[in-house]
Amino acid sequence: MDRTVLNAALGRVPADLVVTNGQIVNVFTGEIYSGGVAISGDRLIAQGNVDYAIGDGTNVIDAENNYIVPGFVEGHIHPESANLSLTQFAEVALAHGTTTVFTDLHEIGVVGGVDAMNAALAEGNATPLKYRFVFPSHIPFSPGLETSGGSINADAIEAALEREDVVGISEVVSVYIGMELPDLMRAIEATNLAGKVLSGHGPETTGPLWNAFAAVGVANDHEALSLDDVLLRIRNGVYAHLRHNLLVPTLPDLIRAVTEEGLDTRLMGLVTDDTSAITLTQEGHLDYLIRTALSLGVDFPTAIQMVTLNIADSYRRATEIGSLAPGRFADLNIVSGPDNFRVLATIANGKVVARDGKLVVPLPLPDHDPVLLNTFNLRSPVTAQDLIIAAPKGTMSASVHVMRTLPWIPITEGVEADLAVKNDHIASDPDQDVLHIAVVERHHATGNIGKAFIGGFGLQRGAIASSIAHDNHNIVVMGVDPDDMAVAVNAVADMQGGIVLVENGAVIDTIELPIVGLLSDLDAWTFAAKRQAILDKAHALGCTVSEPFMFLSFITLAAIPAYAVTDMGYVDCLKQELIDPVLSWS
Repeated sequence: MDRTVLNAALGRVPADLVVTNGQIVNVFTGEIYSGGVAISGDRLIAQGNVDYAIGDGTNVIDAENNYIVPGFVEGHIHPESANLSLTQFAEVALAHGTTTVFTDLHEIGVVGGVDAMNAALAEGNATPLKYRFVFPSHIPFSPGLETSGGSINADAIEAALEREDVVGISEVVSVYIGMELPDLMRAIEATNLAGKVLSGHGPETTGPLWNAFAAVGVANDHEALSLDDVLLRIRNGVYAHLRHNLLVPTLPDLIRAVTEEGLDTRLMGLVTDDTSAITLTQEGHLDYLIRTALSLGVDFPTAIQMVTLNIADSYRRATEIGSLAPGRFADLNIVSGPDNFRVLATIANGKVVARDGKLVVPLPLPDHDPVLLNTFNLRSPVTAQDLIIAAPKGTMSASVHVMRTLPWIPITEGVEADLAVKNDHIASDPDQDVLHIAVVERHHATGNIGKAFIGGFGLQRGAIASSIAHDNHNIVVMGVDPDDMAVAVNAVADMQGGIVLVENGAVIDTIELPIVGLLSDLDAWTFAAKRQAILDKAHALGCTVSEPFMFLSFITLAAIPAYAVTDMGYVDCLKQELIDPVLSWS
């Protein structure tokens, strides 16, 4: 107990900061009423009538009849997807009213294991943004189907669960529960014994498998893709983290549980999962989801509740964050009303950190721990021949299996195509929208290269390559011309990570990501401008999907339907096995 906070709450000493003349949005009751909040140190001491807390030395802020709401809480996010260091992510998140994020830093762990996650977490914890650590449930994410740099097993999880800063384990995969993978079963048991949270990953999970998923104690899940998925979760006591982002813009369907079914929102929250620097700077973070929910018919207090109290509850942290109640961390926002919602000011840990979409004081960049840098270890530079599927002598064509991404979400479906043999290998065919795709292992110099065929991107010439490749973060490359593909892969490796666009053997644009091959120290606004520029050039080469680099990063994810490619080969995700992309030769 902090006696200073106690005495301030009693009125014996003045508050450090008081916000007056506001409209309080109470997320416990759904009420809106006039009043203010009082703060001592980094804790709230009162809400409502707080005049008694004002004394000599109290900093008083007039809310000017705007609304006072809790700081926003992100319940499921991989901040690495924004390609910003944790310091730069904190800057843009705080500017939009987010004061806490629950994250597993899984993508960093994929590259550098526990040491890299700890180093990144230390950087994040030096900022006013609260990073709450949900330890990865396993790395590699798809054991036996991919090569990652780091490794996390039950031994690592049992050690992590002893840490105060670890709130539970993340991405507990329903299919792997059904398979009763021994290491995962041990991790689940250890988490439950520690009284911490199982955060689930249960796409397309129904029937007995769903029941098993819930029965082991999964507390929340972010993989609902339909109204029925939402109903399944909340009817079974699992918090439904309703995801909405550029790749999975599903909130209009999911929110029908509220706007059409009229169901209690106690077990519903809004999350982004993956977002980009472009979205963060142009649309916002959780403030963007609030605006979206409001536009779909959700009432104002409920929308606020779904990014504050409900998320905190889903991790059993509602006594610390997610409301304006005394004793909670002093995280709050002053916002305009629901008709033109925006964040006017953000207070984190009792300090004003942002006004009108910008930090009051920019965050200093840290010196990165060496474990976060120089993470590429290729056996040798690749050649065009390394990236294509050679044809037997005398063959003229091949029937192949092609994974084709859906245009609005990077979930793949399988189709077949007939491709010509040229120069002793199966050639791509842009007219059929069938391209080469390959994944080059970059962590342990294994020399592994997985090869397959991809459709749905529309690329007509050149190649694109990236070191952002869920959930192994090897180098993924897609293209029309194998020579361009080789140039792109080698360029990514030479700059220790990033995104590369190549045409006619020349690199036409790059974005460097030197921190574990995934992150940049550029601020979000500068990075977003560079990202938009390279996207425009990719679209000029024919790419038809909105965000080809982000879409491409999910084509290597062997845990979501229906097909993927990793450094080990072409994956049938539903069967969790490697298959041959070549069906027959002729």
